Amino acid sequence: MEGPWVHGVLLIFLLPCPVGSQTSSIPDQRWWTDPSEAPPQHQAARAPQEQKADDGREGLPPQPRCVRCCPPPEKRFYPQYQPMPQINMTILKGEKGDRGERGMQGKFGKTGVAGSRGHAGPKGQKGSMGAPGERCKSHYAAFSVGRKKPLHSNDYYQTLIFDTEFVNLYDHFNMFTGKFYCYIPGIYYFSLNVHTWNQKETYLHIMRNGAEVVILYAQVSDRSIMQSQSVMLELKEQDEVWVRLYKGERENAVFSDEYDTYITFSGHLIKYSGDP
Repeated sequence: MEGPWVHGVLLIFLLPCPVGSQTSSIPDQRWWTDPSEAPPQHQAARAPQEQKADDGREGLPPQPRCVRCCPPPEKRFYPQYQPMPQINMTILKGEKGDRGERGMQGKFGKTGVAGSRGHAGPKGQKGSMGAPGERCKSHYAAFSVGRKKPLHSNDYYQTLIFDTEFVNLYDHFNMFTGKFYCYIPGIYYFSLNVHTWNQKETYLHIMRNGAEVVILYAQVSDRSIMQSQSVMLELKEQDEVWVRLYKGERENAVFSDEYDTYITFSGHLIKYSGDP
């Protein structure tokens, strides 16, 4: 009698679960030790098998029923795979279009940090000698003259003539005419110093060509004094500079003697202004 009973147990173990039922759908996720506590669908599937087993066990003492006490092997349920449609872009790609017009230039970015200095390159070959340059030209002009004799003015304008020559570079000052002739154009500095005469007026002009430039004047006094005047002039070539006594209402005179020089007239070139 053990054979049919065992056969009935094996049938219960191999019964499949109803379609669509899963272990996770059973409440409280537990296994029942009493067949009466099993779900109805399990009881309905097990009833025919138990009837056959009871028929074979008639006249025998009742046997304990076999129920499932161990969980079945783990079953994994995976979601059904659904393929997604894909489009082959190579089929839809058209022919290459024409090149568009060039866009406007964008704004310049910020200046980057200066890089490190590179290595020095190899020394080059020595160059050929150049053509010789022009000789440096230096221009000079200077004079300084004096007078040892006194002079009284007459009824007309009188040129002051000098009789002592201190410096007369290149003879630009003519001692016979008492005039300086400009041969080098530029800016010159001139200085005149005289000694007045007691009870006589001193009235002189530094002249450029035929025009008065500056005056040297001393009023009548009981004492004689030293009087001076200076000026800078921009001269052109062939200009003349000289000293003239002015014709006044009073007697005009300058004092000097043969022992000392009281009257001097000097000038020199400061800056050459000719063609480079």
